[in-house]
Amino acid sequence: MFGKPQWIVVGLGNPGKQYQRTRHNAGFRALEALARQCGCRVDKGKFQSLVGQCSFQGLWLALLAPQTYMNLSGDAVAQAARFYHLPPERVIVLCDDVSLSLGRLRVRAEGSAGGHNGLKSIIARLGSQSFPRVKIGVGDKPHPDYDMADWVLSAFSQRDETILDPVWDRAAEAALTIVTQGVEAAANRFNGKADL
Repeated sequence: MFGKPQWIVVGLGNPGKQYQRTRHNAGFRALEALARQCGCRVDKGKFQSLVGQCSFQGLWLALLAPQTYMNLSGDAVAQAARFYHLPPERVIVLCDDVSLSLGRLRVRAEGSAGGHNGLKSIIARLGSQSFPRVKIGVGDKPHPDYDMADWVLSAFSQRDETILDPVWDRAAEAALTIVTQGVEAAANRFNGKADL
């Protein structure tokens, strides 16, 4: 029996097999790691998303993987936040970040979209920038002329995958630290550190 979620943890990405290993799906991968750590599945259709519920240290979490495609992620997030009556401060977003080197994490309490279309959509639909996020470094495009959309929709190399293997779990741990200890504690513990 599930309790009422006190937090929503959202992993951003694009649905479909062709996007599974792409940079833009880093949020999905971290959410999968979180679901594994909490022993739950994210497989129920609701809020235009795949949803799971789990408890962690006595707190109930709703895990959300929007199936709207990245640019409309906010539609799914806003539906879930309304349904569970949770403010933006209780919505944690896991997402990719091209401005961070591969495998680096950055925890922030709020902020602009920084050019990320998923964050842009969530900010617009929640009407707030004040939601915590765990950004996962996927590295910048290899040269300035490289199209950004092509870059974020490109797949990680085998070497990248090896580097990122422990990072999904660390991003999940960062989200769980926000839930139990707050954003500042999570930022102090995870920001700027990479086991590379």
